[in-house]
Amino acid sequence: SFMISKFLFQKNNIFILFLLFFSIFINQHYGNRGVDPMDSFHFFDSGYRILNGEVPFIDYWLVKGVLMDYIQAIFFYIFGISWKSYVLHASLFNALLTISTFFVLKNFKLKTEFCFLYSLLFSILAYPSSGTPFIDHHSAFFSLLAIYSFLLAINNKKKLFWFLIPLCLFLGFLSKQVPAAYIIILISLVLIFYSFVQKKINYIKYFFSSSIFFLILILFFGKSQGITLSSFLEQHIFYPQSIGSERFNNLSFTYRGFIDHFKFIYLSIAPLFYFNIKKILTEKNYIKNNDFYVFVLLLALTISLIFHQLLTKNQTFIFFLIPILCAFSQISLGQNKLKFKKLITSFIILVCIFSTAKYHLRFNEHRKFHEMKNVNFNLTIDSKKIDKKFSGLNWISPGFAENPIDEINIINQIKSILKKDQRNKMVITNYSFLSAILDQKLHSPSRVYTGDGTTHPLKGNKYAIKYKELIDNVISKNNISVIYIMNTTNENINFHYVESYQYCSEEIFLLKELKSYELKNCNN
Repeated sequence: SFMISKFLFQKNNIFILFLLFFSIFINQHYGNRGVDPMDSFHFFDSGYRILNGEVPFIDYWLVKGVLMDYIQAIFFYIFGISWKSYVLHASLFNALLTISTFFVLKNFKLKTEFCFLYSLLFSILAYPSSGTPFIDHHSAFFSLLAIYSFLLAINNKKKLFWFLIPLCLFLGFLSKQVPAAYIIILISLVLIFYSFVQKKINYIKYFFSSSIFFLILILFFGKSQGITLSSFLEQHIFYPQSIGSERFNNLSFTYRGFIDHFKFIYLSIAPLFYFNIKKILTEKNYIKNNDFYVFVLLLALTISLIFHQLLTKNQTFIFFLIPILCAFSQISLGQNKLKFKKLITSFIILVCIFSTAKYHLRFNEHRKFHEMKNVNFNLTIDSKKIDKKFSGLNWISPGFAENPIDEINIINQIKSILKKDQRNKMVITNYSFLSAILDQKLHSPSRVYTGDGTTHPLKGNKYAIKYKELIDNVISKNNISVIYIMNTTNENINFHYVESYQYCSEEIFLLKELKSYELKNCNN
């Protein structure tokens, strides 16, 4: 009892406990605030499917996020299949990153109160913008943990942190190829340069031996799951490269998109940038100083994430950089002799608080990341009307913002039709939770379906043949009798692969939003 009281009343521990509970609570809260069906449920069915013995790359085409399917399966296994345990996946990652940020800042001798403040602001801007597990967030956050490990490695000279860098990078890459790939390249270059300048090649040895170890571990795991190297390379490496090259060719830089949109990130890193550029120009052998590498790593992280946002053109999620960059700007400021140090410190803190409030309102309260900025959240409906597994979720989506009950009625109608049909079936839908709430295998060949090729190869793509082979294999080995295609009024899934089954199927319109293809002797 005395030991517990002593632990609880230590200032550091009080701050850590508060950050832990706050970072979980805030994400749980905003994770329940409306949905964008395709993005919000991205890993719901796939986590359930893995629990029931299905394997990515074999039972469904997977362009990105394989690690997140397995992590979600673990969460469902431990906490049960529910919306709460689904959001908890993201909430615990928010907590992990928040506590890590606090410890890293403490390691760099920032006062505890400031470590707490910046970590608290980080927790507001990190995962709550999505609220639910999201591939870009996981990839960026694992990459951030790799940067943190590098910072601690050069600050403490401990082997453990060199060992952890590749682990975090591999996990980031298996969450999504980019931005992790950009950071892998830049970290590798910084590591090589740092090792040669410091004349300590052992750091490279630790990094590469750790990389080889985790690569072998991944290969063994893939083999145990029956995943061939060729299917992994085709779906997770080569096909996404074909998408990325098209986006790179269409990349454009505008003042609004490149400068104005990220102005608070630039403002946050400005003091850190100024002090380090000044020292590079005025101090001999500054490149041997650890502070130089702290600056280079944070700059590399910032450039990588901004480039990723420009290339993907998705909603912005990288404003969590602001508290980190402000914190290290303040640390850098403390290492320099200036007249108006307190005034500049106050300015840095005010920039951080103001920008956090601004983006909290935009992305957390108004849910802009999931395209809900014009949604009236007073119209939300208890999602238990769909299934008790969704307890806690306040349902409203961008496509049915004025009448969310209409969307729920459509889902329940389709749910009823699928439940009554006991045949082996394949369901093509962007509501990727039907398998979990019906407790049925619905054999969807992709997690979700977009018209731009980011989820599966489209007609004419050189990998379309491989995708069709996967579909044929799923239909054959599971004796699929019917293919359902679900479209709501706010989307139109053009799944042209059903065309190849027209000769042996009968198209039936069951609802305005649901049609089926009855397969007859398609193996002949």
